[in-house]
Amino acid sequence: MKGILKTSVIMAGTALGLIAMAPSAGAAELRMSWWGGESRHVATQKAIAACGTKYGHTIKGEFTGFDGYLEKLTTQMAGKTEADIVQVNWPWLPLFSKDGTGFADLRTLKGIDLSNWTEADLASGSTNGVLQGLSVSTSGRVFFFNTTTLEKAGVAVPKTWDEFFEMTKTVKEKLGPDYYTLNAVKETAHLLMALVITQATGKDMVDPKTNRVAWTPEELAAGIGFLGKLVETGAIRSQKQEAADGNVNLFEKPAWSEGKIAGSYEWDSTYSKYADPLKEGQVLKPVPMLTMANGVTEGVFRKPSMVFSISKNSKNQEAAAQITNCLLNEPEGIDILGTSRGIPASKAAMARLANTGEPEVRAANDIVMKASGPTISPFNENPVIRGIIIDTLEEYAYEQIDEMEAAEQIIEGVNDALQKFD
Repeated sequence: MKGILKTSVIMAGTALGLIAMAPSAGAAELRMSWWGGESRHVATQKAIAACGTKYGHTIKGEFTGFDGYLEKLTTQMAGKTEADIVQVNWPWLPLFSKDGTGFADLRTLKGIDLSNWTEADLASGSTNGVLQGLSVSTSGRVFFFNTTTLEKAGVAVPKTWDEFFEMTKTVKEKLGPDYYTLNAVKETAHLLMALVITQATGKDMVDPKTNRVAWTPEELAAGIGFLGKLVETGAIRSQKQEAADGNVNLFEKPAWSEGKIAGSYEWDSTYSKYADPLKEGQVLKPVPMLTMANGVTEGVFRKPSMVFSISKNSKNQEAAAQITNCLLNEPEGIDILGTSRGIPASKAAMARLANTGEPEVRAANDIVMKASGPTISPFNENPVIRGIIIDTLEEYAYEQIDEMEAAEQIIEGVNDALQKFD
């Protein structure tokens, strides 16, 4: 590690004679912090060295694993000692910048070409309308179906929810009652519920204008009832059944590896996690969003997997902007970082890396990027809010409360949590 950092300093020094040939914010000493595994650490150190050479800056890397990163960043932000360039987990933006003043406003910095991001991506990285972070990679939920199981039952991959329920009926009749067409436990059940509500209403859970739950009790109750329908039709196993088996992860279930669970709704980047356990001869495919009759949107849950932010306390914000742009938009950064942080959100990076990465992951990401849906609030992944929703859905699953009671309980609890961020 020391050798790599030393190399970055030497490389930056050799570029001083070339500064006049490249745009410069003046030679600066910068810090960049991130979390990740060894491959990401190595790639990022090489990339900041290359970008530092290009622009005549020296960048010191500060990196750890994910555990402990939030606590360290919280301490630094409180003491105004955070790095110039900071990798931030998307759900943390409201924690560090609830009013849009926690980080530098990236729209005011000249060194970043924002045209490489869609307005939806920029909105996802904004707080109170102020751009606080650039999406490094964009992730989303997509449907994976075991086409081998569907072919065995003689059914096609469904395109709509109506077709899905007809397909489920046929699978049950032809393959047996122990076959299921979808998996939905805890977080996945929560996001499936959110999906159908968003498809029906066109609204994300949180109204950005009021910072309160946008769904009415009736709309939320309908989404909760949809989960009940999935259980009643045998599309998914009940929460009681899952709990009795120990709430085993889907990719660890024998029923999944054997093709007895035909589909799930998962993050696009996790394709291999679910495809690898399948027994030989079975094929898993990402498929377009199932749509709802009379729905107003596909309801895609699309979000930045992480963002790069620039410290408002940095003394060299324009230099930091140059390096950030180099990492995300320019060949020197793109080629070295590759897909170490997922499939890039930057159009320039996506074009340059068009033929890299797993084809099925790219296909899944393409579905996510093309699907329609409202801008998703980071509060959807707030651990307190998610806990309220999952706990309430469990009460509903155990028939302790009905759909409307569950909806009212979720709205009250989530609004109380949101109020703390006003």
